[in-house]
Amino acid sequence: MKRSDDLANITRKLIYQGKENEKCVQKLDNANIELKFQREEKKKRTEEIVVANIELSFQKEEKGKRAEELNIANQELYFQNKEKEKRAAEFVIAKKELIFQNNEKEKRAAELINANKELAYQVEEKEKRTAELVETKQELNSADQNQTVCINGLEEIEFMTSHKVRQPLANILGISNILDDESESSHKESIKLIGYIKKSVLSLNVFTKDLMAFIIQLRKKFRI
Repeated sequence: MKRSDDLANITRKLIYQGKENEKCVQKLDNANIELKFQREEKKKRTEEIVVANIELSFQKEEKGKRAEELNIANQELYFQNKEKEKRAAEFVIAKKELIFQNNEKEKRAAELINANKELAYQVEEKEKRTAELVETKQELNSADQNQTVCINGLEEIEFMTSHKVRQPLANILGISNILDDESESSHKESIKLIGYIKKSVLSLNVFTKDLMAFIIQLRKKFRI
């Protein structure tokens, strides 16, 4: 009876251990499945890490390239800034030069305006001098003409005096000398001589009128 109970106990223990072993096997299977899943996940993660590392390496290379490009761009920008500073300095110098040139142009323009005014004044003065010279020349020509007319008039007076005055005066003087000596002349001759004197006096009277008319005409020409 006791052996039967022991056997039953042993059987129950064996059944219990079997169940426990099944549970352990089940747990082990589950653990293996989980381990397999985790291994697959690790493999995936490893592959993802490899891909990420490759991507990271690519990105690092790209970053290096970008850094080099950025460095080159910075150097180019630095060069451009230097060039801009040079151009700005040149622009400032050019602006100062332009201002100086504009000031010089304004000075030259003012000088040109003054020179034009002076030239216009000189031209006006020359025109005045020319007009005065023309007027003076005309006056000289008129004076020459008047002088010529005056000389001709004086020559005409001289001629008239020589030929129209001296001859009657000579006749009068000669007849007067004859009349002084009454013993040498008859009454008829005296009458004849007196007639000659009268003729000479009339001739002198006509000449005096002609001379006065000629002198009046000369006065009108010369406005004397």
